[in-house]
Amino acid sequence: MSFSLKKRAAIAVLALLSPLSVPQAAAAAVPETIPLTITNNSGRGEALWIYVLGESLTTHRLGYADAAGRFREWNGGSIPPSPAPDVSIPGPANGQAKTIRIPKLSGRVYFSFGQKIRFFLTPTGLVQPAPWNPSDPNRDILFDWSEYTLNDAGLWLNSSQVDMFSVPHAVGVKNAAGAVKSTGHLVANGRNRLLDAIKNQPGGWARLIHTRSDGLRVRALAPGKGIDAGLLSPTIMDGYITRAWDAYRTRTLTVRPFRDRPDVRFHGRTQGDAMVFTDGSGRTVATFAKPSTANVFGCDGRLHAPNDDHVGPIARTLCAALNRSTLERFPTQPTTDASQFYQDPVTNHYARAVHHHMVDGKAYAFPFDDVGGFESLVHDANPAQAYITLTPF
Repeated sequence: MSFSLKKRAAIAVLALLSPLSVPQAAAAAVPETIPLTITNNSGRGEALWIYVLGESLTTHRLGYADAAGRFREWNGGSIPPSPAPDVSIPGPANGQAKTIRIPKLSGRVYFSFGQKIRFFLTPTGLVQPAPWNPSDPNRDILFDWSEYTLNDAGLWLNSSQVDMFSVPHAVGVKNAAGAVKSTGHLVANGRNRLLDAIKNQPGGWARLIHTRSDGLRVRALAPGKGIDAGLLSPTIMDGYITRAWDAYRTRTLTVRPFRDRPDVRFHGRTQGDAMVFTDGSGRTVATFAKPSTANVFGCDGRLHAPNDDHVGPIARTLCAALNRSTLERFPTQPTTDASQFYQDPVTNHYARAVHHHMVDGKAYAFPFDDVGGFESLVHDANPAQAYITLTPF
């Protein structure tokens, strides 16, 4: 499954997990709401605010949920966007926990410290915070989010660093049998160490870090957002992309995109500026023009991955291999040996730093970081309880 969340400028709340990509069970065994416990172990003394926003999986309308899990659609909105109603839920103080209920939807759980997030409405949807925009009113607010889908087939819940890294948080799920799974924990002093790693990376990567007037490093932007904001060179990955593309002028790239179907293989060769893929019968199934740096960081544009059986899976695999700088060296993809990731001097150093500072090495540092199973995701088909834990920093 793809947990891609790329179109942040859109006026709709999009979940990392598209409802179309989540299997639907024949019968609804999952309750309409489940409890979500938010634990505040951040060490920070400011007030904490929680928001549950997303898309109904039945009406496909956008809205929000209250602490009891009641979903309500957004109403109103204008052009230019008008302020959205305050739908914040008071969160727990430092060292405490609070349990709310989350309904079946595909969306986000936002959390902010000290100030409430400012959301806006248009007639067709919600304008999300875009702190990579210098004029965004949320730019100096310390906030972050987890993303989830709850439907008849279960719960998918993940931490996300696809757009930025700001508030350290882990996610977890307990099933009806009492088994608990969790991920997203940083190593000790991980937030400072991660931000220091980005700050100390030559080549302009330090500009991804935004520091507000009181000296707090509020966030590090993902490199695609850094390019959008003019903070990072739009050609910073071009040299590696060219080397990787040229490597397959004289040899064949084999893509095996499905872990449960290892016999499905696609074969690629570079012809001119494009990499052309054939299936086992020799039929051409996909053609990719050489992507730009922004395409690689965003897994979009020339690496757009439709929800199909060949173009999308190949695009996902190429995007992951380019971000991890494994494509040039390994002619069979995806590569699943994490020790080989980010070894080239030209790589996604933001993703490298995020993964390096996770206890289990898992994160969502770019849209298709789930290729090979390296995403910070928990899933259970029979969820009884969900967890988000804000960890110390």
